[in-house]
Amino acid sequence: MKPIFYGWRMVAAGCAMQFVQSCLLLQAFGAYVAALRDDREWSKTELAGAAALHQMEAALLGPVLGWFLDRFGPRGVIRTGVFIMGFGFMALSFVDGLIAFYCVFLVVATGSSLMGFFPLNVALIHWFEKKRARALSSMQVGMALGGLAVPLIAFSLASYGWRATAFASGVIVIALGYPLSRVIRNKPSEYGEVVDGIREKAAEEKSVESEMPRPPTRDFTAREALRTSAFWLISLGHGFSLLVVTAVNVHAITHMKEGLGYSIEAAALVITLMTVFQLGGIATGWWIGDRYSKRMLSAACMFGHMAGLLCLTWATGWGWLVGFAALHGYAWGLRGPFMQAIRADYFGTSAIGMILGLSFLIIVVGQIGGPLIAGLLADATGTYRTGFTIIAVLAGLGSVFFLLARKPEKPRA
Repeated sequence: MKPIFYGWRMVAAGCAMQFVQSCLLLQAFGAYVAALRDDREWSKTELAGAAALHQMEAALLGPVLGWFLDRFGPRGVIRTGVFIMGFGFMALSFVDGLIAFYCVFLVVATGSSLMGFFPLNVALIHWFEKKRARALSSMQVGMALGGLAVPLIAFSLASYGWRATAFASGVIVIALGYPLSRVIRNKPSEYGEVVDGIREKAAEEKSVESEMPRPPTRDFTAREALRTSAFWLISLGHGFSLLVVTAVNVHAITHMKEGLGYSIEAAALVITLMTVFQLGGIATGWWIGDRYSKRMLSAACMFGHMAGLLCLTWATGWGWLVGFAALHGYAWGLRGPFMQAIRADYFGTSAIGMILGLSFLIIVVGQIGGPLIAGLLADATGTYRTGFTIIAVLAGLGSVFFLLARKPEKPRA
């Protein structure tokens, strides 16, 4: 029996780690916002500031983390992040003031960045080429499944309070995250493996290299990637999509609770339904991501983000909320894994950590802008409608960036 390629074991471990991170922090943050508003009476803008800190930290850390990942690999980084995030959650359960909340949440966010999406993607990009979109889509299942656990987090917040929930989350992160992080490895060549596990391909490439003193092309360096229009266009398109994603993650439950009159538990069920459609989008990306243009598919998804957010904004009943869950969830699931895969396809893997890290300095505009625009305008007008509508329109316009982002010609070796 042919042994399973080790890269797929890493996909499974990464999927589980994404689930832990998603259900306890990323998709649960909106439930924390609603609970903290009731308990601490902080404003929407003040709570959105925590999400902005998370994204600013990720953007500022990105280039340094990217260089470190390229130089030393993701294995040690991910293990360190598990403990920082776990102990950060435990400390969060003891805070009282807003400043203390910001400081401790920054620790949680730093741990999340070190153990999460960025280093896990870099790890898998080095292990897969022909099935890269399939591998990254498979890992994203964990992120989506985390949304299914949001009602459990909402139940815990309502029954036991946000302090007990935060402390328990820290214990869970360490208990599950550390053994999973041990599965992650650096480049396959360090372990006698080859990309995709196809040794015949490696032998063929070795034969070709023996006939040619140097390959005709090579991967981009980070500096060369910065000089291409594709780098900036992909980053801008990615950033505009995250205007919707982060605004929904932070404010959707509060909007449904305060603006539409639903309970936290009912709003969490809508997020769960969104997750079901997100899984459908991931499954579609798994099937077609390596066959069709990721650029065109991403452009189409931007309209799904726009239409979905508009359904949530102007909802007058459950039908509109189902429309939001279907359109936004499916678009997010389909587009999300492509963002890293398309950069690896365009620029190669030699400097992919630094290239992804530098792109964070651009996409952070969307990550910070989404929650802040929605929060500021909600505090000013009393509803989320103005802020959500502006964000939705910007997401639709962002499709143009993907349409223009053509693959650059690789540099000569």
